[in-house]
Amino acid sequence: MNDATEQLLRELAPQVLGATIRRYGDFATAEDAVQEALFAAATQWPREGVPDNPRGWLIQVASRRMTDHIRSESARRRREGDAAQQVDEVVPAVEHDVEQDDTLILLFMCCHETLTSSSAIALTLRAVGGLTTAEIARAYFVPEATMAQRISRAKGTIKASGIPFRLPSSGEQKAHLRSVLHVLYLIFNEGYTSSDGAQLQRSDLAHEAIRLTRTVRRRLPDEGDVKGLLALMLLTDARRDARTGPDGELIPLDKQDRKSWDRAQIAEGVALVTDALSSGSVGLYQLQAAIAAVHDEAERTEDTDWPQILAIYGVLKDLSDNPMIALNHAIATAMVEGPAAGLDLLRGLDADGRMQHHHRLHAVRAHLLEMAGDHQEAIAQYRAAAGKTTSIPERNYLMAQAGRLSTMVQSD
Repeated sequence: MNDATEQLLRELAPQVLGATIRRYGDFATAEDAVQEALFAAATQWPREGVPDNPRGWLIQVASRRMTDHIRSESARRRREGDAAQQVDEVVPAVEHDVEQDDTLILLFMCCHETLTSSSAIALTLRAVGGLTTAEIARAYFVPEATMAQRISRAKGTIKASGIPFRLPSSGEQKAHLRSVLHVLYLIFNEGYTSSDGAQLQRSDLAHEAIRLTRTVRRRLPDEGDVKGLLALMLLTDARRDARTGPDGELIPLDKQDRKSWDRAQIAEGVALVTDALSSGSVGLYQLQAAIAAVHDEAERTEDTDWPQILAIYGVLKDLSDNPMIALNHAIATAMVEGPAAGLDLLRGLDADGRMQHHHRLHAVRAHLLEMAGDHQEAIAQYRAAAGKTTSIPERNYLMAQAGRLSTMVQSD
């Protein structure tokens, strides 16, 4: 199967699953039927050619699989003596709405607030992103069986909750959209900086998050938060190729070759965030995108407009008590007012339980201590940070910084 066909199947999978769930109402069984239809397409299309209406073809095949399943279940219940309905009563006729796209409904369902973030991420990648359970398990460094159980539990939660397969009402949509965007944001972050393992980034996850966010934007083109999130992803992902060296080692922002940044993505991201902010839509994603734009538009590290970044982080802090925003605010403060001012702000995060086991607090403190000239304490903080991260490239980078400073101290 060539790449174009594989991409087509991935894009059609959530549409076909949505149509099948809407008709039959059973998430788990519908997904099994759709997977069988996708397998049939992957087997037949390379040999026979892609049909004129590939989406309709997949829906028809999935519907036949569902019909077979319902007939089998009905026969089983009759054999067990239950008063089962006749097959004709439980198998809906194939409807004529083949062109209706239920992807957005499916995305809202997978990101429902009844699910934990980890379950919503897994289910979204499986049902909407089209990734296999094995691919998702590898991305999150858990056994395939564990990920399969997580996805199965998520489907069970949806079934038990009785979530209707429909777009949320206008009153519900804002809260539900917030959950959808948060899940996509988490998927992107894991793809951009993998939390575990030998790779700094998982480009497949980052690309999938961008693709799904584009899908949401096509259906909700006027939502400022959607524009802001897509802009943030594009402006951040534009630096992807410059973030690692030839051996996969981490290259920090101030050392990256900015000529290798993706200027087309930067232009699109800047246009999106400008449009969102000019329309009066000011939210967390728009503001983070604005900061990313300031970084991306600086031709050199020393041209970065840190006072503007600091001002935006001040607004972000008023909107959210996220400790990562406070941490980045401390960095911006140090860049504008000096390292001592930044270190003062970090002390306020020491008592935040959410940061207790996070390596970034130590890493940022190490950087600011180095800026302040306290190399011995910076070495200790770099090593402490390295001991807390499970990302091998980050650990190697932090240990390299500690080693570099140790050499400097010994030579003094």
